[in-house]
Amino acid sequence: MSKTPILDLQGGRIGEYDFPDELLVLNRGGQAVHEVIVAHRAGLRAGTASTLNKGLVAGSNRKPWRQKGLGRARAGYRQSPVWRGGGVVFGPKPRSYAKTVPKGVAALAFSRVVSEKVAGGGVKVLNDLKLTEGKSREIAALLKQLDVKGRVLIVVAKLDENLKRAARNIGRVVLSPAGDVSTYQLMLCPTMLITRDAADILLNRLRKITGKEGQS
Repeated sequence: MSKTPILDLQGGRIGEYDFPDELLVLNRGGQAVHEVIVAHRAGLRAGTASTLNKGLVAGSNRKPWRQKGLGRARAGYRQSPVWRGGGVVFGPKPRSYAKTVPKGVAALAFSRVVSEKVAGGGVKVLNDLKLTEGKSREIAALLKQLDVKGRVLIVVAKLDENLKRAARNIGRVVLSPAGDVSTYQLMLCPTMLITRDAADILLNRLRKITGKEGQS
């Protein structure tokens, strides 16, 4: 068992949370993580860049000047790519950069990243996370109390309005329900704060991936 301290909102240790070793994957999955992150980032690209080729640039078929007798290079049309304002050769057109990742690869990547977080001490388990006012200062005070620096992923069993309102103005905080937390979010944030209830949901996701659903 990988034991992680359970903390209260003041940072005091009130127990231990067990992450079963048989659910942790540390000996494989590195390439799967790479493929998932690349696919996620590719999907964020707008793919809206667009240029006009010589057939789309406005203009007539009239020659700019006569073929011979002026001492200039011959020119057939003003839309030529060699001219300023002309068409673009092999320029970008709107496209999708989306990549598909097999479900098994995505599941392996998720297991690997969660396992690394647990093994590397990047997980802090909170007994509960209830905010009374929904103010950003409550989240800021909590992070200071727990000595959390840098970007942090806060995972709860279910989002409530107070928590969403408190976290939205703190740029380094990423908030997610346990059922939806992604590999990209886990990789983005060095530290994960997770409530005990959310940790149970996360373990159930790992059990489904490893085929050990129903075991405790």
